[in-house]
Amino acid sequence: MKFDDAAAAIAAAGRRMDTLGWVPATAGNLSVREGSGRIAITRSGCHKGALSPSGVMRVDAEGASLEPGARPSYETLLHCGIYRRFPDAGAVVHGHSVANTVLSRRAGAEIRLAGYELLKAFPGGPTHETEVAVPVLDNDQDIPRLQRALDALWDRTPEAPPGYLIRGHGVYVWGADMPQAMARLEALEFMLLCHLEEGRTAR
Repeated sequence: MKFDDAAAAIAAAGRRMDTLGWVPATAGNLSVREGSGRIAITRSGCHKGALSPSGVMRVDAEGASLEPGARPSYETLLHCGIYRRFPDAGAVVHGHSVANTVLSRRAGAEIRLAGYELLKAFPGGPTHETEVAVPVLDNDQDIPRLQRALDALWDRTPEAPPGYLIRGHGVYVWGADMPQAMARLEALEFMLLCHLEEGRTAR
């Protein structure tokens, strides 16, 4: 994918996430793998609802800026970790919804989702008659250390679903391209919101 196309896809996805309330203030980050070791990713401090292609820059596979003086998202290394681990991943999205923030604060090591029609958006089965365990990791401002925790998790669960939660922080989801990543994010956010509502009405 050319950089201009990647930047346009990122900007459109960022605006979509903003309309859904998933990237308040300057929260969230998005990326697309261009190939040849290059990743297009949002710049640090950009509001995703007002994102334009100029709010996107390039980094290498290790997260180093390819644009002198430019600063990518603080969590760039988590995007790089996904691309390194999952060769089919072509886009990564990270958001901060109320549902994923509240549920991750309450959860243990995972949130189990079962019986939802939108589980079809994830690998593993063509029907709702399946179950997905979404991992929840403790928040850590030391991003390399957080990535090491993710690598250890993935080493134990190589068939992990294309998404995870950071406790009290947000969600990461990826796909083969931006449309698939966004479809998976919307499916997961819907199921998390249902899960939150079920917990509220059960009290």
